[in-house]
Amino acid sequence: MKCVVLAYHNVGRAGIEALERNGFEISAIFTHKDNPSENIWFGSVAELAGERGIPVFAPEEINHPVWIGRIRAMAPDFLFSFYYRDLVGEELLSIPKHGCINLHGSLLPKYRGAAPIQWAVLNGDAVTGVSTMYLDREMDTGDVIYTEQTPVGEFETAGELFDRLAVMGADLLVRTLQDIDAGAAPRTPQDHSAATYTRPLTRDDSPIDWDQSPRAIIKHICGLEPWPVATAQLGGQTFKIHAADYSDRSTRKAPGTIVAAGKDGVTVACADGQTVRITQLQAPGKKRMSAADYLLGHTLPVEG
Repeated sequence: MKCVVLAYHNVGRAGIEALERNGFEISAIFTHKDNPSENIWFGSVAELAGERGIPVFAPEEINHPVWIGRIRAMAPDFLFSFYYRDLVGEELLSIPKHGCINLHGSLLPKYRGAAPIQWAVLNGDAVTGVSTMYLDREMDTGDVIYTEQTPVGEFETAGELFDRLAVMGADLLVRTLQDIDAGAAPRTPQDHSAATYTRPLTRDDSPIDWDQSPRAIIKHICGLEPWPVATAQLGGQTFKIHAADYSDRSTRKAPGTIVAAGKDGVTVACADGQTVRITQLQAPGKKRMSAADYLLGHTLPVEG
């Protein structure tokens, strides 16, 4: 069967590879322009398409009449969307013979919209997952075909979860395709009253709020890793904070105060007299390193 693919990120790459393994003919791939500030932590769909010899395009507006005309001329049986960021319009939705299928990084109707994987970590969810669904004219509102869930590790980063869900999503996609071909795939309308929505992350989300609980702070750090990365003011400098751990130390110091700095890391006061221990950081203009290694050649003001 012939298909057109809209894809971005490692999730998109995994979806494309799953389609190829299952005998789909990909007429074209539409993606977003590679962004050097993002592509440092995930693979390029455009590069994968080039390696496979598949025509690839990165239009600013997928719903422009020019692209609708080109896709219509391809006469695809399916259109697949894998982590593609733009809403697909009704005219495009009407083209594929067997419909438009989306792979979404949450258990719909929870976390419709952008960055669902990061928000599952940021919000401290114990469980998340992936969904296959039919695209609809609104964002992530279409009927669900299948979902699969997985626990979120206590210190699992968004990047690590992305990689796991990309593999899970590709496997779920194969099951979805097989059952659609056999006429056995379910089609379950979403409970729209239970829907929640997420928004894209920016660097404005990076600063750590030390007035929060230790778990909220650790989830903040994990959820922003590897992009846009949590930040904190330590000793008058803005550090990127890549990893942290729980600390059993208590303090009466104000949240954000450094109460210890040594071979175990940098311990910082947070809400209710509790503390968090920073274990990996990055000073301005320096490489990422363990907090202990940084402290071998630098000092931070301790008020323990």
